[in-house]
Amino acid sequence: MELRHLRYFVTVAEEMHFSRAAARLNIGQPPLSMQIRALEQELGVALFERAHRRVFLTPAGRTFLVRAQHILAEAASAKLEAQQIAGYEGGELRVAFTTSSPMTVLMKNVLNAYRQRYPGVTLTLSESPSENQVHALAERTLDIGLVRRADDAPPIPGLRFSMLVDEPLVLVMHRAHPLASQATVSLEALASEAFIMHPPGIGTAIDGKIRQMCERAGYMPRVVQEARESTTIIALAASGLGIAVLPAAVRCIQIEGACFVGLREPDARSPLLLAQRENDPSALVRGFVALCDEEARRDGAA
Repeated sequence: MELRHLRYFVTVAEEMHFSRAAARLNIGQPPLSMQIRALEQELGVALFERAHRRVFLTPAGRTFLVRAQHILAEAASAKLEAQQIAGYEGGELRVAFTTSSPMTVLMKNVLNAYRQRYPGVTLTLSESPSENQVHALAERTLDIGLVRRADDAPPIPGLRFSMLVDEPLVLVMHRAHPLASQATVSLEALASEAFIMHPPGIGTAIDGKIRQMCERAGYMPRVVQEARESTTIIALAASGLGIAVLPAAVRCIQIEGACFVGLREPDARSPLLLAQRENDPSALVRGFVALCDEEARRDGAA
């Protein structure tokens, strides 16, 4: 018994007419009738009753139809799965991230797991501000983005964003700063402080969030120094030049003199989002997203 015999049988059962079934299958009616008779002979039962150019399923045919449909569906699923797996055997997956994204435990685990699970895939990584990543996804020069967006950022047609980590923000300062001994600090207590932030216009969402929170606390941050890299910002804060607010993942950066303190505001958080094109058919993208989901569930269960 071959899959094509099952396809012939199911098509005839759906049409209840040999001529229409033959047209759907793009074969002649006589060969189709011969194949159905051969299937009946192999099974040793009649599947159809034939009368006046019409056909009807026998009781055995009705039972066999359910099994045949199930077998064909399983075969189609197996074919799709094999094709998807074949997609992981090679190719390139282009992933961009913001400065602090790879410092999160989740992304460390995802990148390590992806390389182990799909060793044949070239994983091309690059650092880029969130806004630039969004443009690159739209231009199809990027496959996956790890971005941060403003809380009130509008949807972008053609792109999908899903949260990976709802990450808190932390205060970075010199360990001799008067507030360094506090368990947590309110933004109101920072009104007179000198801030170190990213330069405006480089596409970071965190600085906009910081300014919104400071404005709500009754002031605008006094910026005394700008730096593009989180590591540089931490180093400057550790030197006593000023304070900074960054995602909590930067705690892993050990710089002499740096101290990290939590913020009391409940909304002092900056979610890390996975950005992708909607309905992207790439097996490589699906594999990366699936790994992110696995790691996120594992973190939630821990």
